[in-house]
Amino acid sequence: MTDKQLTNKAIKFKGSDYVMVKDRIQYLAENYDGRYDLLSDYQYFPEQKMWVVKATLRVRDAEHKTYSEYNGLAQEIEDTTFINKTSALENAESSAWGRACAAYNIWVISSIASMDEINKAENRAKSQTKSFTKESVFQRAYNNTEFIKQCLSEDDFIKKVSEHMELDEIQEGQLRRRYQDLRGEEKPDLPFWED
Repeated sequence: MTDKQLTNKAIKFKGSDYVMVKDRIQYLAENYDGRYDLLSDYQYFPEQKMWVVKATLRVRDAEHKTYSEYNGLAQEIEDTTFINKTSALENAESSAWGRACAAYNIWVISSIASMDEINKAENRAKSQTKSFTKESVFQRAYNNTEFIKQCLSEDDFIKKVSEHMELDEIQEGQLRRRYQDLRGEEKPDLPFWED
């Protein structure tokens, strides 16, 4: 459905042509008046402060006898961006609507992903690159008491951390002492425990 009208609405984003969700909705209203429904269903996950929205676009044929259905999903986590501090649900719904329209091929020029999705993916990649330095892996393992308590043994703990970074002797010693200190607080009845 990439027509001249749509191409004129496209903006450049990260080197690609992108049509904003508001323009996709406007296109529906102008070209499918009375022949479409755009429905939203949502769910909130309080532990993650996350909204998940499923949008369903139903487009009826010219005789209004049959319809086709297209879905779009999106999720947003509260407080992750300035907009999501107050409007995470609305932001997720807009993205889901855009994806449902894209599933119907309305104004898909070079990608289905929304601008917000592209930005989130880039920001996640940057943060993961930063967060997986040797020091941060070591510090997270050292500070994560729940993770330590879930390990079956001291060696299991060291093995799991070693999967993410190469430990030197000093780091391994520090982690082993940390494990022993935490497990010592609990005095578990385990075969490897010695009083």
